[in-house]
Formats: sequence, C-alpha cells, structure tokens
Amino acid sequence: MSNFVAPEVKKFVAWDYVVFAALFLVCASIGVFFAVKERKKKTSKEFLVGGRQMTCGPIAFSLTTSFMSAVTVLGTPSEVYRYGASFVLFFLSYALVIIFTAELFLPVFYRSGITSTYEYLELRFNKIVRLAATLIYILQTILYTGIVVYAPSLALNQVTGFDLWGSVVATGMVCTFYCTLGGLKAVVWTDAFQMIVMVAGFVTVLIRGTTLNGGPTKVWEDAYEGSRLNIFDFDVDPLRRHTFWTIVIGGTFTWLGIYGVNQSTIQRCISCKSEKHAKLALYLNLLGLWTVLMCAVFCGLVMYSHYKSCDPWTASFISAPDQLMPYFVMDIFSSMPGVPGLFVACAFSGTLSTVAASINALATVTFEDLVKKGFPNLSEKMSTWISKGLCILYGILCTSMAVAASLLGGVVQASLSIHGMCGGPMLGLFTLGIVFPCANWKGATGGLLAGITLAFWAGTGSFIYPAPPIKSIPLQLSTLNCTLANSTEALATAAPTATPDRPFLADTWYSLSYLYFSAIGCLGCAITGLLISFVTGPTKGEDIPPVLIKPVCNLFCFWSESLKASLWCGVRHDSQEVDFEKNLPEVIANETGTDDTFKNNINKENKCQFPGYNPEEKSYTNMNRESRL
Repeated sequence: MSNFVAPEVKKFVAWDYVVFAALFLVCASIGVFFAVKERKKKTSKEFLVGGRQMTCGPIAFSLTTSFMSAVTVLGTPSEVYRYGASFVLFFLSYALVIIFTAELFLPVFYRSGITSTYEYLELRFNKIVRLAATLIYILQTILYTGIVVYAPSLALNQVTGFDLWGSVVATGMVCTFYCTLGGLKAVVWTDAFQMIVMVAGFVTVLIRGTTLNGGPTKVWEDAYEGSRLNIFDFDVDPLRRHTFWTIVIGGTFTWLGIYGVNQSTIQRCISCKSEKHAKLALYLNLLGLWTVLMCAVFCGLVMYSHYKSCDPWTASFISAPDQLMPYFVMDIFSSMPGVPGLFVACAFSGTLSTVAASINALATVTFEDLVKKGFPNLSEKMSTWISKGLCILYGILCTSMAVAASLLGGVVQASLSIHGMCGGPMLGLFTLGIVFPCANWKGATGGLLAGITLAFWAGTGSFIYPAPPIKSIPLQLSTLNCTLANSTEALATAAPTATPDRPFLADTWYSLSYLYFSAIGCLGCAITGLLISFVTGPTKGEDIPPVLIKPVCNLFCFWSESLKASLWCGVRHDSQEVDFEKNLPEVIANETGTDDTFKNNINKENKCQFPGYNPEEKSYTNMNRESRL
C-alpha cells in the first residue's frame, strides 16, 4: 500500500474464538474416539506404536505436521520477508534427508523389531550408550517442546490479543488429553486433520494477500525489485548465515539429526504394517514438506509485497519479527471475522502436532529404556497404565517448560540451535553404529561426549558472542510511507550497541552459521568414535548381527565382490546376500548358528523366509522383537 498508515491492532472477535476452539474440540474428540474404539486392546505396544498396523497415508500426514510446527508457520514467512527466498533451498535438504532416512536408517530400525530407537544402541553397543543417548533425548525434547509451545503463544498474544498463558495451558492440556486416551493412533489421525487445517490456513492467506496486492505477477515483480529472489548464493564462507552450502549441507545435517534418528519419526515408521508402507510414508511425507515449505515461502513474498513501503517491524508496530505473520493476517482479514481464527488454528495445528508427537515419543522412550529395564516383569495392564501416566507427566513437564522458555529470549532460533547441538551428536552416534562395523562401545561413548562438547562449545559461544551483523544483515526494508511515532525513518537493523571485547574465536568459531552446529556434532562424534575404536581395539565384524549394519559400501563397490567383503569388516553379509532386500536374521545372534545354516535357509527361497518377511508384498511385515526371538 503506497499510503499505508499503521492501523490499530485488531483483536480476536467471537467468531475467531469459535473457529479456534473447534480445532481443539476436534482434536480432543479424536482421542476419545480411539479410547473407546481400542478399549479392549490394552497392551502397551498397541498404545505406544498403534499395534504396528498403521498404513502409509496417515503416517505421512503425521510426519509432515509434526515437523512443520508453528515455528515454520510463523518463522519461515518472516525469514523470507527479511532475508529473501533462499529458504526455498531447504527443498533440496528435505529431499536428501528423506532419502537417507528411508534408505539408510529406517531399514535397520524396522528390521530390528525395536520400539525405541535407543534399543538399537544397546543391541549394537551396550546399556551405557543407550542410557546416555536416552537421557540426552529426553532433556532435548522437553526443552524444545516447551519452546515450541511458548514461541507462537507469545507472537499471537502480542498481535491478536489472544491470551498468552491461556493458549499455553490449553495446548498442553489438549495434547496430553488425546495422547493419554488414544495413544499413537490418536496422535497420528489428529496430525492428519491438523495437516489439512495448516494447509487451508496458508492457502487462505495466500489467496487473500495475492488478491490485495495486484495478483501473482505483481507480487513476483515486487519480490524481484526488492532482491528477495536472489536465491543461489554460492559463497563458501561458513560464517554466512544462509548460503546455498549452509542450507543444503548444514540444513541436511540439522534435519537429519531431527528427522532420521529421532524417536518421534522412527516410532511412526515402525508403527506401519510393513517396511514398504513405512518407506512410502516417508516419501509421501516429502511431498507434504515441500508443500508446506512452498506455502510458507510464498506467504513471505506476498507479505513483502504488501509492506514493501512500510515495514511494521522497522516502524515498531510490532516488537519481534516472529509477529509479522500474525500482524499481516490481522491486517488483511480485519473485515472478515472468523478467518483470523483459521490462521491461529493453522499455527497451533503445528504446535499441537509437535507437542503431541513429543509427549508420545517421550513416554515410549522412558517406558522402553528406563521403566522396562528396572521392572522387566510388568503385566500388560500395568504397562499400559504406566505409559498413560508417563504421557500425563511429560505433558505437565513440557507445558511447565514453556514458562521457563519465557525467560530465554530469541526462542525460535534458540530452539533450532538446541536441536542442532543435541541432534548432531546423536546422528553421529547412530551413524557410527549403522555404517561402521569396527566401532565399539568405548568409541561410541567417547564420540558422543566429543560431539556434544564441540556442538555446545560452538553453539553456546554463538549465543554469548553473536556473529557480526555483516554476516547476517537483513535485506533493505523501507518505512517510506509509514506514519511513525517520531520523524526519523528507522533502518532495517537495530542501532549498534556497545559490545564487550570479543575474543579471537568470536569472529571465527563462534560465528559459524547455526545450521552447521549439527554437522560439527555429527562429524566430531563419528571421527572421535572411530579413532577411539581403533586405539582400544575395533569390534570384530563376525560378532555383530548383520541386521544391525547397513552395507553402504555396496553402492560404491558393486564392481568388486572382494573389495565389498573387505569393507564389511567381517560382518557376514556374504552369507545372506539379499539380507536387506529379502531376508531378516534374528536381532540377537544365535550362538549355535553357522554360516551354513543361513545359506541353507536362503536356498529354500520364499518357502523358508526369516520371520517378518511377506513374500506377497515383497517387504517386511512388522513383528515384535520378542516374536522374532
């Protein structure tokens, strides 16, 4: 708008509250539905992993919604508005993440018959490694979930007048309610509904915003003139906040740490009735990730076209960039009661799904990795009640953490950085176990400590000594047509403040792009783990069940059987050549079994497949590990 005057901030009206409340009501109803429908199926497995009979469709929706939280709904459009559309390069990162997850990590987790991803670490290494990883995951997830609840509540409160702590408590209560009643099935089907709400909210904003600003061509022209379409920046400087390399490489490591070895993701995948369904769910989910990303990026471009001559953040109409999207919605829908409520429902759909997924995953990890270890003889009825109690406990803890998050400041980027700092070393730990047969438990423990130390050193340093503004300065934002409180036109960046003396590392190590924190942790863990393993004596390949190792060298050494065999480091892939395509050995190595036994079984083809293989689907059908053994 060329003659834009800052309007009075609109507040929610009755219809907005009705639309928003309907979202919470539907979510709670789904929990009640599955509680009634599944009331006779009282096993903890049914509750935590949906009886391992889910299909690919709802799981794909659930995965997309769980990882496209309100941070994406509110943060990505603001990022594009201020820094340009280079964020769209996450299109490539997501594709790489899904390929690695589906082809490298998922087959190992699925065929191991595990419920918690950290069970794998005990099978591959020992209980110490499993316990350390479990505790890191629990702390990371509680902190992140609290931030995810608080950040959108704060942004929406300051712009729409929506009550801050009312939304925090309501979110925690509803998620805990349907997680506790309906278990994983309720979480998955609720996520599917929330995905529809999220996309509907984005599309509504896109249509209205594009119409008000002269159509798609005009929006595109404004974005081009404002340098918002300079996407491909091939500068290799790792200190630059977002370039092609930081997003594609650093973003892949960050999202792989969040996605590929995350309990929340793997729990959904192993709940599928076959490995084929699990992989298909991941690839369908990729389409969902791309859809939400493109919607968010185009919303940012539309928002820039709308405010190109009067930036509400620079003009101090809002107090934080994360409030841009809610402010934009309240502005363009000021005459349409109920529609702002749809957008708030869209933002909170992401929050609800993330919180619900976290609560369910935390309950699963705690039950499988801690409770069952201490009390191995629990009855199924008691196990189910303990699982529900854990959901309630973590619901309270995550909601309480939102109160602590209010003291952190800069919560959105802080949350992503914390995920990178914790997720990177965990990614390195699982990579050690799955890709490198020589890695032993001493190397795994030492590598995890080294990765955590390096990632937190870089991350904490970046919080104390932020990168120089020149490395992350926003693009030009104008207040030419604004009516400001004072006569001085504001600049796009804050006025410089006196800073303490910066150590040498402040402008190098501490100024790395936050997307590299995960890569630092992962590589630090893997390299240190390998070195320690070689010094202390590498694990003998013949002692490792082949199902726990993915022979990635086969992709690069297909031309030489002898070279492949040498790179297997003694793991007996040669005795079950089609192990990762047709056959599944037992998770725990049979002390009395021999190579000949494996060869004889394989020669019988489908007449004598290993447990879990379905010849009709040509895929593995999910089974409990106890059934296989």
